[in-house]
Amino acid sequence: MAKKNRGNRRAANKRSENQFKNLFEKTPKNLSIGGNVRPKRDLTRYVKWPKYILLQRQRRVLYERIKIPGAINQFSFTLTRDKAKAVFNLLEKYKPETKAEKKKRLEGMAEKKVDKKKMDPSKKPYMVKTGLNHITQLVESKKAKLVVIAHDVDPIELVLWLPSLCRQMEVPFCFVKSKARLGKVVNLKNATCLALTSVRPEDNAALARIVEVCNNEYNTSTEYFTHKSGIVLGQKSKHKQEKAQKLSENEMINRA
Repeated sequence: MAKKNRGNRRAANKRSENQFKNLFEKTPKNLSIGGNVRPKRDLTRYVKWPKYILLQRQRRVLYERIKIPGAINQFSFTLTRDKAKAVFNLLEKYKPETKAEKKKRLEGMAEKKVDKKKMDPSKKPYMVKTGLNHITQLVESKKAKLVVIAHDVDPIELVLWLPSLCRQMEVPFCFVKSKARLGKVVNLKNATCLALTSVRPEDNAALARIVEVCNNEYNTSTEYFTHKSGIVLGQKSKHKQEKAQKLSENEMINRA
């Protein structure tokens, strides 16, 4: 019996040795085509993101977690895609002239003055107006026919008062996404707001349609201005609320 037990022990030891034999041994590399390509993995948690991306994400989460006053929250109600497309199509037609174009126009005007020719008033360039102070003066004097404001101006205090001024002076305005997209219209990196003071006769109908939309959605409606944002909880907070709700329900059942 003792010999049989010793044989069983040896067999068990051999099995355990074979089981852990290759645990720390190097495996040969497979250098054939596609053999050394690592499998795709989700590396989101291991990537060191740039600081501006971290700030963007933190700001987005913060805006979801806190209650935002209506005066600030109104900037999140931008025009829908089709309406915004119509606005930008109109703005693109009135891009400001470049330095070369302006130089050429002024030279032509100077030549006509020298030759004492009559200036053609129809040649006056129609352009989009930019610059916060300039647009403010146009709104106060009621010369602006349409004001387009970016929704992501930082700091927001720069344009926070502009919607109220437009409502007071009865100037149509709207919010669109991306200050970079507005800047592209006027050949700049960013633009807080743009304004149109006059358009060509063929674009009067397009401007009238946009003005009607802006008046219905922003100027006459107080819903956006007074509507506060709600709080969007995170997953942990949601689980805590659900757990507390279940406990309260169980207590009510036990009391009954």
